[in-house]
Amino acid sequence: QVQLVESGGGLVQAGGSLRLSCAASGRTFSSYAMGWFRQAPGKEREFVAAISWSGGSTYYADSVKGRFTISRDNAKNTVYLQMNSLKPEDTAVYYCAATSNYYSDYGGTYDYWGQGTQVTVSS
Repeated sequence: QVQLVESGGGLVQAGGSLRLSCAASGRTFSSYAMGWFRQAPGKEREFVAAISWSGGSTYYADSVKGRFTISRDNAKNTVYLQMNSLKPEDTAVYYCAATSNYYSDYGGTYDYWGQGTQVTVSS
């Protein structure tokens, strides 16, 4: 069982930056690939970024490539999402998720989900 808790969301102006954190419980964090997803009001959940269990491989949605960076610190049981050059269309609730399978952009792959953290980007 893995419990995930996101933090770091907030209100930021367009062009600004935020860093989201996702703290995981359990001693097997390093065996899980991790992903970030987001859901805007009235829209379906969408993939943002994913990272392999070792941190050696990452994968991004085209909409965030070059602006967002996913990373992890297995010693701290934490995965991060550094978000730069934020746009109003990045406004959403951001969720982290863990999978015991290979990382993926498909939400159904993930076994555990956090409660989410709100990110609001003003224009």
